[in-house]
Amino acid sequence: MRIFTVDRENPRFRQRCPGENPESAHKDQGARQNTGMAEHSLPPSPPASPSPPPRHSLFDDLQALLVAPLFVAFGVALFQQAGLLSGGIVGVAFLLHYLLDWPLPWLLFGINLPFYAFALRAMGPGFTLKTFATVGLLSAYAALLPLLIEFTRVDRLFAAIMGGFMIGVGLLIIVRHKASLGGIGVLALYWQSRRGWAAGKVQMLADALILVAGLLMRDPASVALSIVGALALNLVLAVNHKSGRYMGT
Repeated sequence: MRIFTVDRENPRFRQRCPGENPESAHKDQGARQNTGMAEHSLPPSPPASPSPPPRHSLFDDLQALLVAPLFVAFGVALFQQAGLLSGGIVGVAFLLHYLLDWPLPWLLFGINLPFYAFALRAMGPGFTLKTFATVGLLSAYAALLPLLIEFTRVDRLFAAIMGGFMIGVGLLIIVRHKASLGGIGVLALYWQSRRGWAAGKVQMLADALILVAGLLMRDPASVALSIVGALALNLVLAVNHKSGRYMGT
């Protein structure tokens, strides 16, 4: 004996069932079609908003401000050993060092002192305090490194490239932790907030003037190698510091 199952939703069954009302069957089918159309016509639900990125902890900031100036100081030591220049406030310190033969660590610290007022107005007390600590440690490391490392020979091209890389890595860490090396960078941020001048263009103009002034006290080969070092430094920043790509703030 065979048992047959019947699909009551099948239109052929509905046609063969004398007890079914054709009009009610047609209404049921239309209701199902309207329900399907309504489901397809609903707008898609908006995606969930991403959670805010985690902020750096106090420990994160402390280790960054201790380590990053050491990278910068080592790059500065390579530049100094090769007789090169740098951009920014470090470049101004180099110019005065070559011109007056004053100790570079003291120049790095002293030149920055007037710029903290601009940092306080443009970026607030937290940024200013971190910048002061960063510059102070950079000056201390620059004074300490000659006691720990003695260079006998350094290829000048290697010093330009490697020094630029190391200063760039140090600056990258410093910027990620909401600080700076002070000086011209802080002044550029102040003018951007007060006068609308693009900070990047102000910094670029200042770096160009520093390198041009270097021609007055350094030979053209040294200035050319300094430009190579500046390109290496900015390559690190351009590739590794892009807005919106990183989680930590």
